[in-house]
Amino acid sequence: MANFSKSNVPQFSVDVYQNEYLPEGGREVNAIVTVSATGGGTVGNAVAAPHLYAPGQGPDAAVAVMVDCSGSMDFPRAKMRGAREATAAAIDSLRDGVHFAVIGGTHVGKEVYPGGGRLAVAGTATREQAKKALRGLSAGGGTAIGTWLRLADRLLSSVDVQIRHGILLTDGRNEHESPGDLKAALDSCAGRFTCDARGVGTDWEVKDVTAIASALLGTADIVADPAALSADFTHMMETAMGKEVADVALRLWTPVGTAIRFVKQVAPTVEELTDRRTEAGPRAGDYPTGSWGDESRDYHVCVEVPAAGIGQEMLAARVSLVIPQGDGGPQALPGAQGLVRAVWTDDMTASTSINPQVAHYTGQAELAQVIQQGLDARKAGDVDGATAKLGRAVQLAGASGNADTAKLLAKVVDVVDAAAGTVRLKAKVEDADEMTLETRSTKTVRVKK
Repeated sequence: MANFSKSNVPQFSVDVYQNEYLPEGGREVNAIVTVSATGGGTVGNAVAAPHLYAPGQGPDAAVAVMVDCSGSMDFPRAKMRGAREATAAAIDSLRDGVHFAVIGGTHVGKEVYPGGGRLAVAGTATREQAKKALRGLSAGGGTAIGTWLRLADRLLSSVDVQIRHGILLTDGRNEHESPGDLKAALDSCAGRFTCDARGVGTDWEVKDVTAIASALLGTADIVADPAALSADFTHMMETAMGKEVADVALRLWTPVGTAIRFVKQVAPTVEELTDRRTEAGPRAGDYPTGSWGDESRDYHVCVEVPAAGIGQEMLAARVSLVIPQGDGGPQALPGAQGLVRAVWTDDMTASTSINPQVAHYTGQAELAQVIQQGLDARKAGDVDGATAKLGRAVQLAGASGNADTAKLLAKVVDVVDAAAGTVRLKAKVEDADEMTLETRSTKTVRVKK
């Protein structure tokens, strides 16, 4: 149950950016919805200091760290060493009072600390005990990530807390269970806890790691060099410690005659939410957004409205935020509401103008798509298809100011003319460079409002 008595719970706001004008007969309304949370447990990316909590209002969270201990983690040995050090760094970043556990993952999930089907409570003694237990981690066995996730779910659900979060590290392919087994585990865990997933080295499957993060509303990334794991784990844990409100949903109400065509998160990453809708009463549906601290995200909402004549106008959708609240059903967050409108006009300038936010994120979503298509074509040996798609990606990255993605693309293609999207595939590409581009393809840049 959400507790809004905490002084450090963030305050939410909703802003809608759109061009509401449609030509006669126009039926598609697009809007960018910016959701912002301020005044919570973080300031930027820094965790709120302990003194910011009122007496008796400590952290309300549980975290499970899942560490790959399969045989491949010994090749090279720096991976296992890096994983132990990174997990120790994450444990050091836990706030006092947070429930936590460490899981060793092979073809089964095993409790490393504290054991006994329970969670420890973070404090000076338990942190030291957990780090001591890490010394016993060794590599051996296969990889069945679904078993790790199911164990994490059992442990995290054993305590009554608001925030439940997982951190998962793998270095290899999920070869000891079927794709269906992993999907079933993800379906089972979705909505129960969030999870950040990382791949270390270059022998893991990008689509598995990104699927975990997508299903569990977390982040995905590559850590090619094991030496960089500690810094990455520390950052992930600090971010998790900054979350204060869980299970926030974007609720869309639409009037009779309208239909939601799609809903997708477009910043800080592209994430399709359309198929995750749960019905929330007449004409309303909820789309999950996960846990929040001090942060801002953007969502693209596309609504199909009935055709209408010049001069008519209507409310196309009402946007609000809701959270679970005990047995009484979801509760609307006060002040967090926005309206999507449609106005039919014969002013061609008004009706053909594309809102800058909508245009920007439409390009960012296409950028993520063509990178994936281009890399798939490259792997399939389709040189012409890969060149065309990755060329379009270079063009979009340059036009939108996505410099980070442009740099990653330049490691896979030789750019002849960025503005025109003219490129040549590089004859030799490092595995780490290709995997980094694929893993980070959905990362976007915010539009300058």
